[in-house]
Amino acid sequence: MALDVFTDLNKVRNIGIMAHIDAGKTTTTERILFYTGINHKIGETHDGASTMDWMAQEQERGITITSAATTCFWKDNQINIIDTPGHVDFTVEVERSLRVLDGAVAVFDGKEGVEPQSETVWRQADKYDVPRICFVNKMDKMGADFYFTVQTIIDRLGARPLVVQLPIGAESDFLGVVDLLEMKAYVWPGDAKGDVTMGSSYEVQDIPADLVEKAEQYRAELVEAVAEASEELMEKYLEEGELTIPEIKAGIRQLVISGEAFPVLCGSAFKNRGVQPMLDAVIEYLPSPLDVPDVVGSNPSNEEEKLTRKASAEEPFAALAFKVAAHPFYGQLTYTRVYSGTAAQGQQVLNSTKGKKERIGKLFQMHSNKENPVEEITAGHIYAAIGLKDTTTGDTLCDPAHPIVLESMTFPDPVIFVAIEPKTKGDQEKMSTAIQKLSAEDPTFTVSLNEETGQTEIGGMGELHLDIIVDRMKREFKVEANVGKPQ
Repeated sequence: MALDVFTDLNKVRNIGIMAHIDAGKTTTTERILFYTGINHKIGETHDGASTMDWMAQEQERGITITSAATTCFWKDNQINIIDTPGHVDFTVEVERSLRVLDGAVAVFDGKEGVEPQSETVWRQADKYDVPRICFVNKMDKMGADFYFTVQTIIDRLGARPLVVQLPIGAESDFLGVVDLLEMKAYVWPGDAKGDVTMGSSYEVQDIPADLVEKAEQYRAELVEAVAEASEELMEKYLEEGELTIPEIKAGIRQLVISGEAFPVLCGSAFKNRGVQPMLDAVIEYLPSPLDVPDVVGSNPSNEEEKLTRKASAEEPFAALAFKVAAHPFYGQLTYTRVYSGTAAQGQQVLNSTKGKKERIGKLFQMHSNKENPVEEITAGHIYAAIGLKDTTTGDTLCDPAHPIVLESMTFPDPVIFVAIEPKTKGDQEKMSTAIQKLSAEDPTFTVSLNEETGQTEIGGMGELHLDIIVDRMKREFKVEANVGKPQ
């Protein structure tokens, strides 16, 4: 089964889950992992047990700080998911994830609609032309309003939503969704607390009588919007006034991949309702590595010369290191998105950004913070490697015989600084190791010497960002330090 996925890139989706803090992004990811069979027990964020939030600080604070990458399977397709943080201090994580994704699921809070950080993340996704589907979550929450949320997607994001589902009920009476393509109701049985089967089974029923008229109206609008995707669809629609389900799906897919429109689905991840149809939509509408434009780079010896690489194992190897993370046993894990070609354990590759040769140590496919070893890495997938000593975020790794430098990522400058002093001489050494490792992981974390005071200053994207860094120095590197007030 897995081998098929390596050769058939049509069956691969590299996606991010993006949202405002507290829209339920991590819970949604946890549910995806549960339904795709990776997690047998669902990790609840408010229990501090969630799989994707694996750093101690994340589990205590119940927020996602670093993007964990994880791989799962749904109906013979492989989905590589990057969970991105919703907190504004961790913009760098979102920025670097979006750079290596082919598509994303934007999660919205069904009561709040589009919030400020949803806008920030949406604009970042626009910058990298990432196709998206929208999941209106928390439909079980007091005051949840699907139609209001859809309107905020239009008003605040200036985006064109394609409503493909309607909610059945809301708040504590939220039972399921109406599928506007099949014109059927999907109802998750069970009491308000969620049912025994954790929502893994749903019933297909007729649309409730009070929703039939609304469903027909929304379906007509959907078909009309889809007809505009191509001339053929428009001709057929004008002649027959209707399109078949496969035609509607193909039209939606076309509009999504071109970035013209965004399907909107709804559910309650916490109450286990609506997650499986959302996974179906990821497969149906989001692009595979073959659907996105070939990656562009330049020749390291002549920057003017543009080079491209197709998403194919036959092409020369090219990959982008999009995240470096300190690992308790292996020293350093380098997360890479492979755009073309293949590379094996022990192979020598060129870091064309720095002009240095690197040897790949072990290779893994990641499941949150567990590593599954693999012998070889291939185009279209996301992996972690160890043994890359000089590679930092944004560097290109490639075949030494066919050098290419891929476009890197742009990171904002720090906005807040604090003075930091080690308590003892022993702490001094530990602190310099910690700073070196943590700044390799996070390009928005900087260190400088304040010439006037002679103190070491660390800079970051906000107070929470620097709190977490100081906390990690203590926990992971055992550094005791005095920290000044933010400047």
